[in-house]
Amino acid sequence: MSRDGERVIELINELGSRVGNVLSDMVPPAAQVHLLNAQRELITALMLIYENRVAPEPVARRARRGRAARRTSRRDRKIPVE
Repeated sequence: MSRDGERVIELINELGSRVGNVLSDMVPPAAQVHLLNAQRELITALMLIYENRVAPEPVARRARRGRAARRTSRRDRKIPVE
């Protein structure tokens, strides 16, 4: 993971902990556990999106995608209309 990715993770974790500290007085403990799990899932999803956007696609996959031809079946052909 790049240094920028690590900074994003640190920032998200810091924001999450600050919000958690503010809400800890108002939110019951059972709800806190639920919110922490949701926060963890959200951070994971954001990091996957970030890595998918930032990380370049492997050269082998990029090359194959360009050469792949669409396979057609007999049903894909035009039907003559009289």
